[in-house]
Amino acid sequence: MKKEKIFFVNDYATVAHPNLLKALSEANFNNEMGYGDDDYCQEAINLIKKECGNDDVDVFFLMGGTQTNMIVLNSILRSYQGVISAQTGHIATHETGAIERGGHKVLTIEANEEGKLNAKQIEDCCNDYNNDVNSLHIVQPGCVYISHPTESGALYTKDELIEINEVCKKEGLLLYVDGARLGYALASIKNNITLKDLTFLTDVFYIGGTKCGAMLGEALVINNKELTPYIRYSMKPCGGLLAKGMILGIQFKELFTNNLYVEICKKADDMAQRIANTFEECGYTMFTKSYTNQQFVIIDNESLKKFDELYDFAMWMRIDDEHSIVRVCTSWSTSEQMISSLINDIKRFRLN
Repeated sequence: MKKEKIFFVNDYATVAHPNLLKALSEANFNNEMGYGDDDYCQEAINLIKKECGNDDVDVFFLMGGTQTNMIVLNSILRSYQGVISAQTGHIATHETGAIERGGHKVLTIEANEEGKLNAKQIEDCCNDYNNDVNSLHIVQPGCVYISHPTESGALYTKDELIEINEVCKKEGLLLYVDGARLGYALASIKNNITLKDLTFLTDVFYIGGTKCGAMLGEALVINNKELTPYIRYSMKPCGGLLAKGMILGIQFKELFTNNLYVEICKKADDMAQRIANTFEECGYTMFTKSYTNQQFVIIDNESLKKFDELYDFAMWMRIDDEHSIVRVCTSWSTSEQMISSLINDIKRFRLN
């Protein structure tokens, strides 16, 4: 029988952290109200508000990242408006046109290799629209979408977020942060943005659970109270509202108890950094410098064949006929044995 490959494709391949499974099992026979109106959800909301340092935010639990992006953007944009995103942003690449299906264009901007937008690019995009004599016939920018970390594992700095916030206010744009992998950002040694910062520097953001140890689910945090009614009543028609909402409340209560959310993501970040350091020590080039759980390495075809016999990586893109970029992704469930095996083979394949 062929040996099963060691898995580094993504961070949502295992069911859920044991603490969450234990809590779900213990609550299995409890009768609770549906759609998030249960005690577990309220306890989780209180914990999240405490971490955000703001009792005035609204928190809702939704089923997944794509549904969350659809619900937020379809709710807060007017019919003639679009959303500014990096060309590599998740809504522009990996959501099968979900935002466009709702009638809103994704206005993409060429970002750097890290996938980050900056304040000047956003301002230039608005100036191009405002100075166009045909603006009446063009989709109007209405919101800025960024993710922290980006699709390439890069982090925004607090200063960068402040600058983006300021240009959004100046141009009358809403600011939305996709936090599908927010836990890995918060845990990163290079991160200086806190949940409290996100609360005061964005209109809305979400705390990812699906990719950060939960079975499923995301926690949407609405900071701009004017947006709450629009978003709240879009949750069910957009397919994001779970009838058994207690499943999400139980999980987020556990994730935000005793700092579990950050702890398990820090473990993944640390392991990913060890992998990146080994690749670099052995002469490989990293496509981007990531300090989160996603690492992107340029590998020649000959070496890739050797890795492919033992490991599952995500193919990111081909650079030329001889080289490709692969993503190596860790998670809460990545074991020390998996890491040691990969590190040893990186060194062994390079020597041979």
